Amino acid sequence: MNFAADHPARDMQDTFFIQRSPDVLLRTHTSSVQSRVMEQSQPPIRIICPGRVYRNEAISARAHCFFHQVEALYVDKNVSFADLRQTLLYFAREMFGADTQIRLRPSYFPFTEPSAEMDISCNLCGGKGCSFCKHTGWVEILGCGMVDPAVLEACGIDSSVYSGFALGMGVERITNLKYQVNDLRLFSENDTRFLDEFTAAHK
Repeated sequence: MNFAADHPARDMQDTFFIQRSPDVLLRTHTSSVQSRVMEQSQPPIRIICPGRVYRNEAISARAHCFFHQVEALYVDKNVSFADLRQTLLYFAREMFGADTQIRLRPSYFPFTEPSAEMDISCNLCGGKGCSFCKHTGWVEILGCGMVDPAVLEACGIDSSVYSGFALGMGVERITNLKYQVNDLRLFSENDTRFLDEFTAAHK
């Protein structure tokens, strides 16, 4: 996935290693699924891959050291950044409502070029500013970008013929916004009163 040997994702300070097996670490991304699919398949490729991930991060109302990630990958002929943007806009409006706005900010990920982070207008405060959106009116929900040609080539896919986009998001962050929960920690504290709010009614 184009990770350099000194990339933070391989660093002791950024990941959780198994103490008695220093060569074994808990995965920080579900991107490994993307690479395996590309190694074993030829385009067109359209996948969604969910899974639990672990990162050595400070726990707060907006972040946790473990969470559930969903990644998507689309590789085919003539896939463009415009396709990525339209997919993201459609997803955001289907998930959060027709009035939801998005913005893409330039970013860096080793496996995509160009790369971006996507924000949506905060639906907890209606874009007016609150503690969850850090009083900006915007909340970051995912990272995305065009698959780096070097990644395609490393997986045996001809980058002169095919292109693609990838994106990854945290399920808990999406749920925070969808159900207007202002503290991500609530999902892992096992308070049955909170969890029961998400139980579907049985008839």
